[in-house]
Amino acid sequence: MLTTEILGYIAAILTTSSFVPQAWHTFSTRDVSGISLGMYSVFTVGVACWLGYGLLLGAWPVVVANAITLALAATILVMKLRYR
Repeated sequence: MLTTEILGYIAAILTTSSFVPQAWHTFSTRDVSGISLGMYSVFTVGVACWLGYGLLLGAWPVVVANAITLALAATILVMKLRYR
């Protein structure tokens, strides 16, 4: 595996896993008061675009990271809409 791919996977793991605590906290407490609807809406669309970009390039670290991040961000966004 190339050094650039390894760096890409490390970056993907770190940035994607950073959303897990927020998603877990929001799911377990149902407290969405500190979450910005505008920010998460724009962020979720942006992550979907990055996922599409990664798919078009065949850049698997980008695809994997953004697919997982999209699922987590969309979950938080849905909870924000549901529990506000």
